Amino acid sequence: MSNNKAAGVGSEMPLLFPQWTAPANVRTAITLAVPDATAYGAYNMAMHVGDDAVRVQAHRDALAQQLKVPYWQWLEQVHGVDVVQASAETCALPAPQADACTTSQVNLACAVLTADCLPVLLCNQQGTRVAAVHAGWRGLAAGVLLKTHQHFDASDTVMAYLGPAIGPAAFEVGAEVKKAFVQALGACAAESFVPNPHKPTHYFANLYALARLQLALLGVTAISGGQACTVNDSQFYSYRRQPVTGRFASAIWLAD
Repeated sequence: MSNNKAAGVGSEMPLLFPQWTAPANVRTAITLAVPDATAYGAYNMAMHVGDDAVRVQAHRDALAQQLKVPYWQWLEQVHGVDVVQASAETCALPAPQADACTTSQVNLACAVLTADCLPVLLCNQQGTRVAAVHAGWRGLAAGVLLKTHQHFDASDTVMAYLGPAIGPAAFEVGAEVKKAFVQALGACAAESFVPNPHKPTHYFANLYALARLQLALLGVTAISGGQACTVNDSQFYSYRRQPVTGRFASAIWLAD
């Protein structure tokens, strides 16, 4: 990705660090899909895909140690709009069913897991609150970005980073998806759908453009990222490319 830099040498986990205009104390990192002998890759971060739970927890622990972030808010994502107010206490509990989390606590990472869905990382310009959002098309159309944005103060200037997701040339959807976004965002959402000339009532949807539209409607104009395609870039997990696969984590936190 042109707006990221890779890091991680030796035994360290390879990571991408998004390059965007966030405040200096706001940190972000994205894990990668490194092949191994399993279907899930060397650094799968998801518990729900069939990988060994002890192995996944070891990956999560290694990530926390490498980034020196002690608290991690993981979620059981359900393609909904619920948002968790993360704290050290919630991090110690079983992962809640939700599709976004937010915090103002330092050294606590808000994380989401994806393999084609869109991870959206948010912060305010003051560097006092961060949030991570799992924005699959269902959650995006239902308003998960709106629900998350409501956790920021009305006076906050919010900025966003769009992490790796399925690209507009690969995301084929039916007419019901286009209808859902037009109903949610207005007629302008139709511009994000290109008809598939070989399949009537099928479209190629631009998930990045739909997220930018929704963010713009919320007054968020400082938006970075949104160039990757998980289907066509093997450094990311992709459910469409390989249905039995892992998930990569996109995380954001406030540093000391």
